Amino acid sequence: MPPTLLTAENPSPENASSLPETDPRLILATARLKTAGLRVTQPRMTILEALCRQTSPVSIEYLHAGLPAGACDLVTVYRCMAAFERGGLVRRAVIHQGTSLYQVAFGQPETYHVVCRSSGKLTPLSPEVSGELQKAVAKAREELRGKGYREVAHMLEFSGVAPPAAPR
Repeated sequence: MPPTLLTAENPSPENASSLPETDPRLILATARLKTAGLRVTQPRMTILEALCRQTSPVSIEYLHAGLPAGACDLVTVYRCMAAFERGGLVRRAVIHQGTSLYQVAFGQPETYHVVCRSSGKLTPLSPEVSGELQKAVAKAREELRGKGYREVAHMLEFSGVAPPAAPR
């Protein structure tokens, strides 16, 4: 069953996985923070830990709702996610009905998703299709950088109405 669009109003505990403190993604995240010129602070690490636990893209509100009580306020999460995105630690995976969904931008190849407009379910495209899209995006980035563009980013969104579920 594909993951559902994750928001504070539509939480999904099965979306999170446990994350040991020595998880390579967290170690890499810390190094990427420093490389991006960002300080390693407790709120940033708490947010990154929570984001690394996710198995599919999540909204900022959903991420904030899963943080320990008092870890940081929602505005801090928004600011950190904006800094993480500029620094290449996270990427917006999809925007659905005005809600951006984020995922870590390291440790796995970029995946693209389709959002069902009637149910909000988020389904990843196949690795083959995602790979072809990655190649096209890389070619476009190269062309834009060749023309002098800096801090090149992209957003690609697919949506549709999913077919009815097969009877069991």
